[in-house]
Amino acid sequence: MNGQCINCLLNLALNIPTEVVFAQEELCEGLAALQESAGLQIGQYRLLQKIGKGGFGTVWMAEQSEPVQRRVALKILGIGMDTREFIVRFEQERQALAIMDHPNIAKVFDAGATGSGRPFFVMELVDGLPITKFCDGHKLPLKARLGLFLEVCRAIQHAHQKGIIHRDIKPSNILVELDGDVPVPKVIDFGIAKAIHGKLAGETVLTRIEQFIGTPVYMSPEQAAMVPDIDTRSDIYGLGILLYELLTGKPPFDAKLLISAGFDELRRIIREVEPARPSSRVGAVSPEERTALATARQIVPSKITRMIESDLDWIVMKAIDKDRTRRYETVNGFIRDIQRFLASEPVSATPPSAAYKFRKFARRNKALLSMAAVIAAVLVAAAIVSLWHAARASDAWKEAMAKTEDEKAAREDAEAISAFLIDTFHSPDPAIDGHRITVSEVLARAVVRLDADLSGQPARQRQLRLVLGKTYTGLGL
Repeated sequence: MNGQCINCLLNLALNIPTEVVFAQEELCEGLAALQESAGLQIGQYRLLQKIGKGGFGTVWMAEQSEPVQRRVALKILGIGMDTREFIVRFEQERQALAIMDHPNIAKVFDAGATGSGRPFFVMELVDGLPITKFCDGHKLPLKARLGLFLEVCRAIQHAHQKGIIHRDIKPSNILVELDGDVPVPKVIDFGIAKAIHGKLAGETVLTRIEQFIGTPVYMSPEQAAMVPDIDTRSDIYGLGILLYELLTGKPPFDAKLLISAGFDELRRIIREVEPARPSSRVGAVSPEERTALATARQIVPSKITRMIESDLDWIVMKAIDKDRTRRYETVNGFIRDIQRFLASEPVSATPPSAAYKFRKFARRNKALLSMAAVIAAVLVAAAIVSLWHAARASDAWKEAMAKTEDEKAAREDAEAISAFLIDTFHSPDPAIDGHRITVSEVLARAVVRLDADLSGQPARQRQLRLVLGKTYTGLGL
C-alpha cells in the first residue's frame, strides 16, 4: 500500500474533509518521505504553492520550464495507487482528452509520475472560483445562473461526444473566471475519475475503494452501487445536483450527515432516499437563510419561495432521478428543457406517476411490504373462511326458515280444510231444511261450496277434492 493505512484510503474514497484526512495522513508510517513540498522539481515542472486538496490528491500551482514556459495546475494523486497500471491508463486518458477542444473545458497537457511513483496530471491553470461561490459572490440572479449552467452542460456534452465521462461533477471542479467582464466557466479534472476507475490486478482493499469513485454528495446512485456500467447519465445526475445547489444554496444531502452515516448507510441514502424538490427545500429554510439566499440572487426575501417554478422543479428532479432510465437520455435533452423554461415554453419533465412512486416505494421497503403482504394474505384467508362459515350459517338459517314456513303453511292448510269440513257437516239444519239430510247431500253441498268458499286457494281445493273423493268412494256413491 506504499505506506498508507486502510483508514486513510477509506477517508480519501469517501471525500472526508481534507483537514481530517491530512491530519490522519501525518500518522501514517513512512508518509512524510512521500509528501511533496513547494520548490520540488517534478520533470519540467517546479511546484510553487498548494492550491487545493481533494479526496484523490493535491493540486499545486507549478511552473513549466519546457518546451514552453507557463504556469499550470498539477494534480498529484493519492498515495497507495499502483504506479505501473495507472500510468498506462493515464497516458491512454491523456490521448483521449487531447482530442477535446471546448472553451469551457480546462485542457489537460500532460501525465506522468513523481520520483516517488505517484501519478499526476498537468492541466490548464484556471484562476477562478467554484461556480457556486462565484454566483453567490457576484449576486447572480436566476437567469444568469442558468446561463452559466448551460455553458457547463455544453462542455459536458462535448466530452460525451468524444467518449469521455467526467464522473466527478461538483462546484470545485467547475471554476469560473472573468474574461474582462464576462464570466467563463471551466470544467477541470476531466477524465481523472475515468482513468482511475479500472480494476487492478488482485482483490485488494485498494481495488474495492477504486470502484467507489466520486464525491458522495454529488455521486450518482449507480456510482454508489459500484456497478461496472457507469455511463453518461451519471454525469447528468451530477449536473442535476449542481443545478439543485445553484438554485437552493445547498446540495440535496448534507456532507457531514453522509459521512457520519457510515459507508453502507451512505450508499443506501444515495441510492434510495428521495430528496426534497428545490422549491420545497427553499421554502423550509430559516428566515436568516432565506435572506441570504435572496440577497445572493438579487430578489426580495418574500419572493424567494416563488423563484423556483414548478417546471424548474421537475427539470431538476428528472435529472437526479434515482432510476437512470428516467433521467434525460443526453445532456442535450437537459439543455433543451432549460431553454424551454427560459422561453416560457412547455418542458418535457413532468411529475412521476402514482404507479411509479409506488414502485419506488416498494423497492425501498421490500421487507416492510413483504411482511405487509403476509399479513394481508392471512387477513384475506381469514376473511374467506369467515365468509364461508357465514354463508353456510345463512344457508342453514334460510333452510330452517323455509322448513318453518312449509310447516306453518301445512298446518294452516290442515286447519282450513278441517274447519271447512266441520262447517260443512254442521251446516244442515233440519228445522230449516224440513227433512233428514243425508251424507250424500252434505257432500254434494260441500262440492258446491268448495269453488265458492276456497276461490283463489287451488292447493286447498285439491286437498279437499281428494278428501271428498275418498269419502264418496268409501260410501260407495
